[in-house]
This record gives sequence, structure tokens and C-alpha cells, in this order.
Amino acid sequence: MSNAALQIAELSTALAAQTARAQAAEAELAQARALASCTEAMIQELKLEIAKPRRDKYGISSERRARLIDQLELQLEELEAAATEDALAAEQVAAQDKTSTVRAFTRRKPVRKPFPDHLPRERVVIEAPTNCTCCGSDRIVKMGEDVTDTLEVIPRQWKVIQTVREKFTCRDCEKISQPPAPFHAIPRGWAGPQLIAMIAFDKYGQHQPLNRQSERIAREGIDLSLSTLADLIGHACVALAPIHALIERHVLEGARLHGDDTTVPLLARGGTKTARLWTYVRDDRPWDGGTPPAAFFKFSPDRQMIHPNKHLTGWQGVLQSDVYGGYNDLYLADRSPGPVRAALCWSHARRKFFELADIKATARKGKKVAEELSPIAFDAVTRIDAIFAIEREITGLSAAARHEVRRQRVVPLVNDLHDWMLAEKTRMSKHNPVAKAMNYMLVGEGRWEAFTAFLDDGRLCMTNNAAERALRGIALGRKSWLFAGSERGGDRAAFMYTLIVSAKMSDIDPQAWLADVLASLPDTPISRVHELLPWHWKTATELKRIAA
Repeated sequence: MSNAALQIAELSTALAAQTARAQAAEAELAQARALASCTEAMIQELKLEIAKPRRDKYGISSERRARLIDQLELQLEELEAAATEDALAAEQVAAQDKTSTVRAFTRRKPVRKPFPDHLPRERVVIEAPTNCTCCGSDRIVKMGEDVTDTLEVIPRQWKVIQTVREKFTCRDCEKISQPPAPFHAIPRGWAGPQLIAMIAFDKYGQHQPLNRQSERIAREGIDLSLSTLADLIGHACVALAPIHALIERHVLEGARLHGDDTTVPLLARGGTKTARLWTYVRDDRPWDGGTPPAAFFKFSPDRQMIHPNKHLTGWQGVLQSDVYGGYNDLYLADRSPGPVRAALCWSHARRKFFELADIKATARKGKKVAEELSPIAFDAVTRIDAIFAIEREITGLSAAARHEVRRQRVVPLVNDLHDWMLAEKTRMSKHNPVAKAMNYMLVGEGRWEAFTAFLDDGRLCMTNNAAERALRGIALGRKSWLFAGSERGGDRAAFMYTLIVSAKMSDIDPQAWLADVLASLPDTPISRVHELLPWHWKTATELKRIAA
């Protein structure tokens, strides 16, 4: 063999070895990347598993915890998808490289719950062999089977229900006999209660405007125009008015309410203007009051104080809210039937200190932590958190038990906080942001008394979080429906939010409840309409399920 041939052979061998090493390195890199992705996803999942029970136990009373859970859930979605992609890529590289041996790893798969028992099962049996795959003998006997469950979905099905009323004529008197026409959820009954409930819930509960619903339904082969769907919403509001009235009355019968409002863009000439959706929530669960929780909403084109005065005409009790001057007329001594007592929200007060002590938020804004972070604000957050910790322990206890714990453990902390803020304020300029946060709690007629009202009444909460939770869906919906088309449209939105949020507070499916109410109302006597309220409907449904 010539020298040139030897050199070519040596170069080929070296190239093959180099290629093998490169492939092995590539496989190792793919495995390492997949392992890193899976590890990161597992860490985020464990953090989420730790954070959620804390949220469920203590409630969303901490901005940090609420923001942490939202952030973890968003990160987990991306990390799980990335982990799957990297794991599959590693498998493909390993399959292509048959020569190298790469250390394998087992990915921690996302935990999947068993499929619900109520789902129908479709058994698909793969044709069994008739002969032994080894020797070819036909003397084979079944010894068992392996079953793989795969979750599948059937596209939404539409159907037309034909209600037939047969006519009969009498051979003796020649009169015609026919059963009476059934009552329908809407006049002429062209739309069933399930369809109406779906349209209404998708619009107000899932934030899907009617034009998008119309386009989606058209892709399924049904032509329902935007005006037709809007007509259904109008009919639904008329049909459901008795239920709405009962919910509003139930809420206003409470001696303690949570009140809050949020902005809603309202279509106006030349653009939009800022309107308001108000909510008033009755929730006695924190002190085990036993009364079903509910909420009702009101719409207004602006935020003038005339609106809460009108909403709460004739009502007297304790209103838990933020520091909004629009409620001030309710607190007047000469108000009829009497003054409303104010109870202010500690979450709002704490938030002002938290914004000055949030290191991560300060860093995200590109500010220097050393210059912007306030140790006094951090100290205030720590002191208020100690009070919140005790409040979480007594959630669900009786009013008397809550009052006793507060008297022994919370009152000293609140008094210390008050004295500490007064002392710190004397050392600061009135323009200092921390001083302004303290003034939010201290300055104003009856302000500190309203913040400490919960200490004297076990029924009262420390925060107004119940109202903020009721408004959360509206904040999400603004990004989808962008604005209310008219004041009447805002009123309809408030109407439907009253029904949907009250159903959610009773832990029932709002769409299923609305459909059943629409189907039942036409045949329900006025004296029994209250049986269709969310909390009564929930009890009746559970009893039917047990009986079945």
C-alpha cells in the first residue's frame, strides 16, 4: 500500500473517531439539556404545590403570595412544554447515535388524575392473533389483556328538538282536542335553555364577545348572527329578572357588606370614557355565619358618590371598603334610616408600604435598590404581616371566638403599630412616601377608628378581599371585550355578573345552573322561585345525585 493510501486510511479513521466523539458529545448535551429542563420544571411544580395549599388555607390576603402563585403557574406552563421538547430531542439524538452510550435519566412526568367515572367508555379491541407469534401454533388461549385509556373529545353537537302536539277530533261533537303548548325559556321557544345559558356564560363568564361567538358557531355549520345572539341575551335578562331580584334582596339583608368598584371603558362619541362597575358582597363564611354568600353588581357612567348612595338606599350596617370619599354620605349621622358604619381594608393600607419595600418590583423598574428600598416600610409590612398571620388562624371560627382572640393577641399588635407610626412620622418630612402611606391610615376624621373596627366585632374582616375577588373576572374580561357599548350594555353586564359571581360563590357551575333555571322558571310558581337560588339549587342537586 502506498504512503498516500496509508495517509488517507489514517485520516478516515481519525475523522470517524472525531465524528463519533462529536455525536457522543451531542447526545450528552441533549441529555443534559433535557435533564436541566425537567429538573427546573420539577422545582417549579413543587414550589406551586407548596404555594397553593398555603393560598387555600390562608386565603389571598398577601400580594406577594397571590403574585407568586400566578407567576409560578405561568412559568410552569412554559417549563413543562420545554421539558417535553428537550426530552424528545434527547431521545431522537440517542436513537440516531447507535454507537455511543449515554447515561439515561427518567423524567418526572406531570401527575395526571384518573379520568372521571362519569365519562362514557368506548372499547376498541385490537384484533387478536390467531397463531402463536413464536412457533405458529393455533393452540393459543387468552390469559388477560392490557388496557390503555386515551382521553378524546367529540366536537360540540347541535340538534333540533321538535315538540309535537298531536290534534284529535271527536267523532261525536266534532271538537278538536290538543295538549297545550309548553312554556319556553323565551317566546316561541326557538332557542333551548342550554343554548341560551352557553351564549350568556361565554359572553360574561368566559369573556367571549358575541361577534367571536357568532364566528365560532358559523364554523360549526350554524348561522346565528350577532343580532340574533344579542336578542338571546336580552331575552335571558328578562327571564332571569326574578332570580336577580332575589339575590339583590338577599345581599341587602346582610348587616355587613363588602363594597368596591372597578373601571369599565364605556363607548362614547370620539372614543371611550371611564365608567364603573360596583359590587356589594355578602359573605359570612369568615365568621361561620351560616348565611349563603352572594354578590350583586351595579353599573354607572362615572364615579360620583350619588351612585353608592342610590345602591344602598334604605340599607344600614357595616360597609367594608377602601378609603373612597364617595361613601362618605353613607356615614352621615342624619342619614335615613341611619348612618352606615365604616370598616376599612388593611390590604389596601399594607399595599402602600409593600410597594415601597418590594425589592423585586424595584429591581424590575430599573431602580437602585439601595436608594429606593425603605427599611421603615419593610418594618411596617413585617408588623402588619404579624397581624394577618393571627387573622388567618381564626378564619371560620365563631364571631365570639374571633373577638376573644383579637382582644388577647391582635389588639396589642395594633396599638404598637399605631404608636410606632406616630413616632416614625415625627422624624420624616410630610412629603416622604412612607409618611404618606402612614397618613393613609392615620389622617382623616374617624380613619383609624374605621381601620380598627374589626377589633370590636368578630363578624368583621380585616380586609375587603371578598369584594376584590368578585371583581377579578371583570379585570380579566376588559382585555377581551375592550369596552361596554352603551349604558344599557353596562347594566346588562352588571345583571349577568350578579348571577354568575353568586353561583361561583356557592361552588356550582354557573352555566349548568343558568340552563336549569331557564328551563325551570316558566313552570315554577312565584312562591317557589326562591328554590332556584344558587345555594338552594346546589342542595337540591346534591340530594338528587345521592338518590340516584
